[in-house]
Amino acid sequence: MSEVVISARAYTKMVFHAAKYPHCAVNGVLLSTRDATKSRNYEIVDAIPLFHICLHLSPMAEVALVQVEAAAAEEDLQICGYYSAAENYNDNSLERAPGAKLADKIAENIPNSCFAVIDNRAVCLNMERPAVRLWQSVEQRWTKATPRLAKGDVTLSAVSTLLQRGAMKDLVDFDNYLDNTENDWQNAHLNRDLNQILAMY
Repeated sequence: MSEVVISARAYTKMVFHAAKYPHCAVNGVLLSTRDATKSRNYEIVDAIPLFHICLHLSPMAEVALVQVEAAAAEEDLQICGYYSAAENYNDNSLERAPGAKLADKIAENIPNSCFAVIDNRAVCLNMERPAVRLWQSVEQRWTKATPRLAKGDVTLSAVSTLLQRGAMKDLVDFDNYLDNTENDWQNAHLNRDLNQILAMY
């Protein structure tokens, strides 16, 4: 079984997206360094929150993916997967994950891409365990993978601290960007805050 590392930045954004919209299904894409997915073992270095209103393949999803791919390429990154959280608190399985067609589309083009499902039951103000379940595309089939959270307990403590401060309210997804193009869907402000928090541990 392969091991995929989830960076603190990627993990934080996925959890924040689910925490900001607990009444909605949410989704986004995952980024790795270019060519990292040639191996089944690699690191997810960032996550880009996409939607909390309509998670299906749509013209807006295509526009978002084009912009994400272009921005990622400038930093020598690539899309390496997809994440989602279901609207229903207890739906934490791959079978019930929203927007699976988008994940399948990514898997068609990216070898060893990942599908991360947020475990809603583990998203809380004092996180004791990672809230992500992970699958990897192997020969066009989703296969259970072992996610490893970078910096482990330090990341969980940092995310808990930020959740307690209500920092998830500052997360910007692509829906927010479409409402106001001054909103930064790359969340540079959140990246800075997270770096500062992690440096304290």
